[in-house]
Amino acid sequence: MNIIEYFNAKGIKIHDEDLIVTAFTHSSYVNEHKSAKSDNERLEFMGDAVLQIWVSDKLFRIEPKLKEGRMTTLRAQLVCEKALADYSRKLGLNEFLLLGQGEEKTGGRNRDSIIADNFEAMLGAIYFDSGMKSVDKILSEVITPYLKNTDVEFIVDYKTKLQEYIQTDNRKTLKYEVVKVSGPSNKPLFEINVKVDDIVLGKGKGNSKKKAEQEAAKNAFEKMVV
Repeated sequence: MNIIEYFNAKGIKIHDEDLIVTAFTHSSYVNEHKSAKSDNERLEFMGDAVLQIWVSDKLFRIEPKLKEGRMTTLRAQLVCEKALADYSRKLGLNEFLLLGQGEEKTGGRNRDSIIADNFEAMLGAIYFDSGMKSVDKILSEVITPYLKNTDVEFIVDYKTKLQEYIQTDNRKTLKYEVVKVSGPSNKPLFEINVKVDDIVLGKGKGNSKKKAEQEAAKNAFEKMVV
């Protein structure tokens, strides 16, 4: 079964097959195959927005109504890197990834950062190809079970922990800023600071923005609670 057949089996008709294939094409594959048109990074950008609005909409509609702080916390848990990688594995999507030989040999097919990025790219592609109704089919399968009991913590990540800790004293919003991006395009290294009112609370590095943000949040959280 290929990726197009996979979605057809789920009742999602694909109109632009090239777009869907692009969503599953990692930059390492493009670097090794001249025939590959493009990688999935632009679709990842779109998929992130689609995911945010879908989760926000579902949380907003929950009865009894959740407070803003609780919705923020739950959304952070449901869209964090570890959560997205978990969804992808449950759906078996990582099996369809197109990776370069080097990335494949070093375990890229099971690396959270790559799988999570692919999941977002897939959502972006499905949205462009079939609309929000098809996106809903996919996300309902993996996320809706966690919305039925919002008292249960899904995935506790440092960004969530830090947000909750900050909100115990005030309602100020944490801000994550990219300080530097280095390394080759297929293996970038992001350096990110997490700040409140221009005060740097923590710093982190990672091979994706999400990973660097988690490391920055961890750095800040561990300093603040000790």
